Amino acid sequence: MHVVSFREALNQAMDEEMARDERVLLMGEEVAQYNGAYKVSQGLFAKWGPRRIIDTPIAEEGFAGIGIGAAMAGLRPIVEFMTWNFSLVAYDQIANHAAKMLSMSGGHFSVPMVFRGPGGAARNLGATHSQALESIYAHIPGLKVVMPSNPYDGKGLLKSAIRDDNPIVFIESEMMYGDKGEIPEGEYTVPIGVGNVIQEGADVTIVSWSKVLQRFTIPAVQQLKEEGISVELIDPRTIKPMDRDLIVNSVRKTNRLVVVEEGWPFAGVGAQIAFEVQHRAFDDLDAPIARVTQEDVPLPYASNLERASLPSVDKIVKAVHSVLYRG
Repeated sequence: MHVVSFREALNQAMDEEMARDERVLLMGEEVAQYNGAYKVSQGLFAKWGPRRIIDTPIAEEGFAGIGIGAAMAGLRPIVEFMTWNFSLVAYDQIANHAAKMLSMSGGHFSVPMVFRGPGGAARNLGATHSQALESIYAHIPGLKVVMPSNPYDGKGLLKSAIRDDNPIVFIESEMMYGDKGEIPEGEYTVPIGVGNVIQEGADVTIVSWSKVLQRFTIPAVQQLKEEGISVELIDPRTIKPMDRDLIVNSVRKTNRLVVVEEGWPFAGVGAQIAFEVQHRAFDDLDAPIARVTQEDVPLPYASNLERASLPSVDKIVKAVHSVLYRG
């Protein structure tokens, strides 16, 4: 095992898959000569050249469409958005073409490609640059949505996504790019659709993912442990397809569920998880399901208001106390 940053893990995944399969290419804004806006593609242009590491204009709809056409023609593009907020400019291409092409062509044209880049809030970027859009893309049939929370999963899931024959929405976080973690030497992948039990517990199940898991949920779990509360912590890793059996079986053991996410509350991923659990494990629940989300407002720019709007350790602890009928 060796320790790498999240950005290095993603870089290794793309580099290794380019060496493995000559059909793999990367395209996006500043991915080549500038080595990526967040240096995720550091060194790839020097190694693979301009035919496989391609700088694009600031025209997300255009280069997303080019990537879809390239995938239909037999290549395996990775399209990087500088931020998933900018993907909204290309939403028609992703939702109406990448997601639907296999079905609408009667199975004649698959779209094996990855759309990737950072999503969610960073620090003081304002409402239009801070959106957690995973529920929007998970809503679309034909798309898979992947959200790793650490370097190990980041590398393994990105390699699986590149090899997948479907269009993949791969959402990272710019606040996680410097996070360090252990990854094994040599080849490995993490399967899409398989969640991870980070910690086993007996009192309550918490489901959380990506940046919120690392920044808020894990510290909250540690605080709850000091209070004598045993938490089973689950990282689904893949939003769609989701490892629903893993979550339901955990709730059948703990009898309580708290879902923590960065997205908005209305029609969020947590709402879908709550439905799955009450539908399949209603009789096992000893308390109503609790959700911790971003507030239902455009994210403010001011630091104090931004913090107040997002999930926090205190909000998570309070939610766990509520399902345990404490306080």
